[in-house]
Amino acid sequence: MKLLLASQSPRRRELLSQLGFTFEVVKIDCEEILPDHIAIEESAAFLSQLKAQTFRALAEEEVLLTADTVVAIDHRFLGKPKDEQEARDMLQSLSAKTHQVYTGITIKTHDRIFTETDVAEVEFEELSEEEIDYYIREYHPFDKAGSYGIQEWLGMAKIKKINGSFYTIMGLPTHLVYKILKEL
Repeated sequence: MKLLLASQSPRRRELLSQLGFTFEVVKIDCEEILPDHIAIEESAAFLSQLKAQTFRALAEEEVLLTADTVVAIDHRFLGKPKDEQEARDMLQSLSAKTHQVYTGITIKTHDRIFTETDVAEVEFEELSEEEIDYYIREYHPFDKAGSYGIQEWLGMAKIKKINGSFYTIMGLPTHLVYKILKEL
C-alpha cells in the first residue's frame, strides 16, 4: 500500500507518522465551498470527500487520505481567521463556553471510498483580553479553524474540559484513521 496524505497540516503529518504509517504528502487544489443547505455536523465530511473526489484517479496500490476540521459554536462556523481582529473575535466567542470540533476524514482507494466524521466538545475557561492578545501575538493562529490549536499554549492553559478525542480537535481522528487503514 502506498499511502498519500492530502494535507499541508504539519499536525496531521505528525499524527499519521506517530501512528506508524509511511506516507507521501500530496497537494490537492480544491475550492472548499459548502452548499448553503449543509448541516454543520456534515460539513467536515463533505469537504473531506470533496477533496478526495477532486484528486486524480488512484493506482491499485495507492490509498488517499484527506481530512477537514470545522469548529462550530452556537450553530455557526468558525473558520480560519483572516486577520488579528477576526481571530480576536473568534476567541472571545469561545471564552467561557463549550463548542464543537468536527473532523471529517475520507480514505479513498482505486475502487472504494470511506468517509467518517468524529466530533469533540471543548469547554474553555474565560479568556481575558490580555490572554487573547498574548496567544495571537505569540502563536499566530491564522491557519487554524476557530483561531486556536489545542496543542499550543491556549489549549494547555485555558481548556477546562474535553468530551471526545484530543486528536480529533488537533485535526485527525487517529482512532478512525488507524481502524480503516488497518482494515485495508
